[in-house]
Amino acid sequence: MVGKLGTANFTEVDIDRFAEDLNRDGICVIRGLFDSELIEEWAVAFDALFQKRQQQPGGVAPRGTARGYVTLPWVAPFANTAVFANQTILGILERVFYQEYKLVQLAADIPMQGSEYQEIHRDFRPLFCDRIVTPLYALAVNFPLVEVTADNGPFEMARGTHVMPREEGLVKIRAREIAMEQFFMQPGDVMVRSPLALHRGTPNRTPQPRPMIVMGYVMHWLHTHKVDLTLGQDYYNNLSPQLQQLLRCQTVEQLPEEARETYVNFQY
Repeated sequence: MVGKLGTANFTEVDIDRFAEDLNRDGICVIRGLFDSELIEEWAVAFDALFQKRQQQPGGVAPRGTARGYVTLPWVAPFANTAVFANQTILGILERVFYQEYKLVQLAADIPMQGSEYQEIHRDFRPLFCDRIVTPLYALAVNFPLVEVTADNGPFEMARGTHVMPREEGLVKIRAREIAMEQFFMQPGDVMVRSPLALHRGTPNRTPQPRPMIVMGYVMHWLHTHKVDLTLGQDYYNNLSPQLQQLLRCQTVEQLPEEARETYVNFQY
């Protein structure tokens, strides 16, 4: 298998390496996976959606000062099998998830001008306790709709902290034994990361919002009450059985015009 959608081709050996990076570091970065035209189409549609959601009560979930979170509607261009069921991404997931998994989240994180450093946090708790290493049971797949630079709020993470107790990781970060690394990205780049790795959002010092798409994939048994996917019944019916199996969603005859965000508590 070769995964091709953007400017880069990825072989099975490449995908093996991405999976190794993810297991070891809690993150891997795939350069040039998506085509620039696809990203531009998403960016235009997102700008219109974000302006609309900002006018709706509860349409944007707070993520700190001048930082928001928006669930994307399951419509074009966001409802794209070449993105949420991309073969390179699924190839990585199949190497690190050892049971069936589900897509449960399609949204965007948006730091704006005036945003600040978030507290260093995790997005999930460990399965049991910090003394027992938690396997990769949930993953975030992120890709930006604009170039991510040092000025517009790059994602920052400490590699390897997904397999250590939270307090141990924080002590090592404070002692500078582990660096908080910023990840600069071009449109088309994709990162796959463990939400258990210690990370934070950084300030966007530019006048333009910096939308970062997040697709959340989890092991099939994980309860995910904070996020949800809502699909039109006709769209769902036209998917293959394999794609229907990938999605954990509710179906409706007609998608709602307005959405109220409920994913507010996100730090652990």
